[in-house]
Amino acid sequence: MAHTQLPPLRLGFIGGALNSAVGYTHYNSSRLDGHFRVDSGCFSRRPEINEETARTYGIPTERTHATWHALLEGERQSLDAILVLTPTPDHLDSVIAALDAGYPVICEKALAVSSEACRRIGEAVDRNRGFLAVTYNYSGYPMVRELRRMIADGQLGRLQQIQIEIPQEGFLRQAAAPQAWRLKDHAVPTVSLDLGVHAHHLVHFLTGGKAPLEVIGDQATYGQFGDIVDNVYCLAHYEDDLRVQSWFGKTALGNRNGLRIRVYGSLASAEWFQMQPEDLLFSQADGRRLLIDRGSGDADLARQLRYNRFKSGHPSGFIEAFANLYADIADQLRQHQSGTVTHNAFVYGARESEEGLRFLEAISRSAQTRKWETV
Repeated sequence: MAHTQLPPLRLGFIGGALNSAVGYTHYNSSRLDGHFRVDSGCFSRRPEINEETARTYGIPTERTHATWHALLEGERQSLDAILVLTPTPDHLDSVIAALDAGYPVICEKALAVSSEACRRIGEAVDRNRGFLAVTYNYSGYPMVRELRRMIADGQLGRLQQIQIEIPQEGFLRQAAAPQAWRLKDHAVPTVSLDLGVHAHHLVHFLTGGKAPLEVIGDQATYGQFGDIVDNVYCLAHYEDDLRVQSWFGKTALGNRNGLRIRVYGSLASAEWFQMQPEDLLFSQADGRRLLIDRGSGDADLARQLRYNRFKSGHPSGFIEAFANLYADIADQLRQHQSGTVTHNAFVYGARESEEGLRFLEAISRSAQTRKWETV
């Protein structure tokens, strides 16, 4: 199991109140295996929500701050990292300020609203010799990591095609009430900041870092919130003649969160569906089809003790995937503290986030020009 025998690392939250989309998820998943504890925070600009969240999370009044500026000033010697969970458009200033104040930073995706903002954050990491991890949580699922291992081991042969889709229904379902910040687009539509970053990250993660070269994209509005883009299609050419098709959006009725990944190689293919997270379908050129799960002898990585908080047949899910990523972040952060950092393939920072935003910006340009665009 991934539970640590070391003292937990001390977190301060910026954002992540009880009424946020991700706050309680991060609170639970970061603490699941004992790698982190939440010691302080500025959870909300609204005093009553800030105070209620602090009580729920067990944070004393003297360590509950009214502003993130006060948090950074008052907790300099008391925290191991700052966790930024505010809406994406608000990340830039607080992330850079935390890095410049000497804090390691963990940030919810998307890191920022543009590649230029990601670049500025990367510069802050470099000038401070700092630490930054971005929580792309879908890569924490054991069977997604198993698929990455199988690709790296050559079991699928030469990669030819990847299809990834993330259909949701939240902008068309009756009584939908998205957060206000999600109803404003930037140079990159907010739906791309919400979902498209995952599509890019998962391809990068599974392929060991293959880069997109050019894209053609289409963006549409189908929902009930004015001219907000809520549906995106993309065909991309990647390195080594790899083709990637992506579809993500929030107007696909019947899909709560329909993340599905299909990878096709010269020797075999594999398919993973988030709604059945324990299963990986592996199909070979001779016609055999194999269903792999954590209990399978074919699952070299997913059978590791750290991914088996309970025996196979009792599915792990979203919180556990987050916790798996937090275990990797904790390991990388402890190495950063010791000054002996080695690369952790599961922890992503500013550079990969910048590439992802360049990819999404190229999709948006293509949707306007109706042409292939270079990433």
